Amino acid sequence: MAVVTLNRPKVLNALNRALLAELDAAVDAIAADASIRAVILTGAGEKAFAAGADIQELAQVSAVDGQQLAHRGQRLFSKMESLRVPVIAAINGFALGGGCELALACTLRIASETAKLGQPEVKLGIIPGYGGSQRLPRLVGKGAALKMILTGEMITAAEAMRIGLVEEVVPADKLMARADQIARAIAAQAPLAIEKSLEAVHNGYDLPLDEALKYEAALFGVCCATEDKAEGTKAFLEKRAPSWQGK
Repeated sequence: MAVVTLNRPKVLNALNRALLAELDAAVDAIAADASIRAVILTGAGEKAFAAGADIQELAQVSAVDGQQLAHRGQRLFSKMESLRVPVIAAINGFALGGGCELALACTLRIASETAKLGQPEVKLGIIPGYGGSQRLPRLVGKGAALKMILTGEMITAAEAMRIGLVEEVVPADKLMARADQIARAIAAQAPLAIEKSLEAVHNGYDLPLDEALKYEAALFGVCCATEDKAEGTKAFLEKRAPSWQGK
């Protein structure tokens, strides 16, 4: 497993250009390492996962620069979202603006009881720019997403779970242990099956159902030709733990 920590705790892990560049490099390193089976993404300190953009940087952004900045963030988050391995967001505090959008691009979201999530961009005269206006309604529905985006209000972890923004809420001191437990459960499975499951859900989600089912069947066929499928079925019949090769 890989653990990626956003490490600017004095500014609540605000996403400035330098931090985004380092995160981009980390995503590339994960993509290039076939031994990694799952990723946990969290923030340093006890107060924040990521409290949004760096406002001092944002204050100087022009229209052209703003569009380019949004494109860069969107490309990074989409690249992370499309990794062959799942990324678990361990939301340990504030996840606001770009921080909430970063969590949205993760595969799963686990929040501490003290976490607060929101898209407060309208309070700054802007809109979400790193995918929040698109991923949030796809995850929680149009109405719940618009309520968060248009009011700019933060919601509690409990409310985030109620609307489907996070999958679990746990005590703060149990957050990383629970994220680790889920990551290990995923990492124990056949790596190609995990990869193809992610592809099936991500790429089939917006397709018409009949096309999505054909896509699923094609990926199922691919899995049936793998050494891992042969090993998995053999291990089950022999009542032993499988030894995955990722082939």
